[in-house]
Amino acid sequence: MNRIYFDNAATTALDSIVLESMMPYMTEKFGNPSSIYSYGRETRLAVENARKSVAKILNANPAEIFFTSGGTESNNTAILTSIRDLECKHIITSVIEHHAVTHTVEHYVKSGMITASYVNSLPNGHINLEHLESLLAASTQKTLVSLMHANNEIGNILDIKKVGELCKKYNAIFHTDTVQTVGHFPFDLKDIYVHFITGAAHKFHGPKGVGLLYINQNIQVKPYIFGGGQERNMRAGTENIYGIVGFAKALEQASAHYDHDRDYISGLKIYMHQQLVISFPEIGFNGDVLGNSLYTLISSSFPKSEKSEMLLFNLDINNICASGGSACSSGTEMGSHVIRAINNNTNQVTVRFSFCKHNTKDEIDIVVNKLKELL
Repeated sequence: MNRIYFDNAATTALDSIVLESMMPYMTEKFGNPSSIYSYGRETRLAVENARKSVAKILNANPAEIFFTSGGTESNNTAILTSIRDLECKHIITSVIEHHAVTHTVEHYVKSGMITASYVNSLPNGHINLEHLESLLAASTQKTLVSLMHANNEIGNILDIKKVGELCKKYNAIFHTDTVQTVGHFPFDLKDIYVHFITGAAHKFHGPKGVGLLYINQNIQVKPYIFGGGQERNMRAGTENIYGIVGFAKALEQASAHYDHDRDYISGLKIYMHQQLVISFPEIGFNGDVLGNSLYTLISSSFPKSEKSEMLLFNLDINNICASGGSACSSGTEMGSHVIRAINNNTNQVTVRFSFCKHNTKDEIDIVVNKLKELL
């Protein structure tokens, strides 16, 4: 049996067109972009063309686009520079953020550099915007709001335009982790009040190890990594040329096919939801599954039993890749912090299935039949 890959929220397969665009920069176009001779100039041109392309797609200025090693570095940079350079003394975030945000916030709280408030979630996993406004209104210090655009585990989408308006009203800095949405949704950054967004190419069929950090031109921050003058003095280190070229090409491909891919992948998600409900009447779903949610992802909860406890392991043995995340794993605190926060039911086993343009309904049928066998 061929392997069925339903973990696209973790990473996606590299698109052949993207790989093709990267290959020349792995072979004959090997110059250092900081060098003044022709080999260097052609790689410098590749980086700047990639920057222009990404900026155009996001409706930003090229000067606002910086390339990093991925979403984690981008999120860390946004939070650190907000504290160090923009004098934010207070952070409002949520307990269901990615660890690249929660662990970073915890670090700076422990170091005494900031205080943090955590906005409540509604029962369906969405952020309580009324509570967010009350936290902003009560804050007496310069505040950073750090809330993700779409949750990587349950798929819930935040209205970042509304959050931006609240941040503007209370003069707060706004950072949103958009790793799950860049490459999957159109962006118009000139239409949103936001200071930092982040992205990672491997979430939309680009290469691993290259990310995006958008820094709004109305704020001034210093580098996070020091050394050379790369990325317009904002990120030292020889650029990951083929990664940057791959990032831009993957984003170009994604934006050219947004509507088609969204319609196709949404159909897969709805079909899987239907088949799971028919086959497992006791199944539960985490988050706003068929509402304001990622079209690529479904988080399901099966009643805990001897059979379901080993579900991910048994799926793997049967060449099916999916990911877990439950409120409690075998009596330890190793489960998902997101699932624990919104659905603290230790009698359920959570499995996240996430889809891409390469998946098919036939694969869904195979997976659902295998789940029936296993459970």
